[in-house]
Amino acid sequence: MNYLLNFALLKNHYFALRHGESMANVEGLIVSTPENGIPKYGLSNEGRAQVTQSVTRVLDKNDLDANTRIISSDFKRAHESAKIAKELLASAHSIELDAKLRERDFGDFELMDNTHYQTVWDNDAIDSSHTIDNAESADAVMQRATAVVASLEKQFNGETFLLVAHGDTLQILQAAFKKYPASKQREMVHLETAEIRVLHLL
Repeated sequence: MNYLLNFALLKNHYFALRHGESMANVEGLIVSTPENGIPKYGLSNEGRAQVTQSVTRVLDKNDLDANTRIISSDFKRAHESAKIAKELLASAHSIELDAKLRERDFGDFELMDNTHYQTVWDNDAIDSSHTIDNAESADAVMQRATAVVASLEKQFNGETFLLVAHGDTLQILQAAFKKYPASKQREMVHLETAEIRVLHLL
């Protein structure tokens, strides 16, 4: 389900921040469960530098400021990225951790080589509801990620939100903002580590 299909316009402004390079990225591993992702596999030194550079760039353009509200996945690599963003933005608001922004669960491929992502993505293009190899379906990720935005739309008006999350979660959320099915998530322009991108509803 895509909750954004219920909206013609949004009352708030949304930016996506993919976490910076993590130790999982460095090691080439899939880390997608809370058991591994919350306590371990935080940012590398390069990842911290990436987030600092990205946030500094948007500050220079006045896209984000101290009024920005930060909502983050509770995985260590995302939470650490959110903390850097909060400090640089001097945000007046506490970081809100939301499990609905967690990495997609890649099931049987947990802690395996990250080349296995492609197997799941290939199946997504055929059927976005698939749970082959016990992976979380792309449809399920779209439902939980868009639920975050739908909830914020009910609570706030005229605010700016920075959603700090993960590659697949944000790829699928981008598709949702364009009102595309989750099966088209890999057709979205890829978010690099620590990249910040505005999310426009179509």
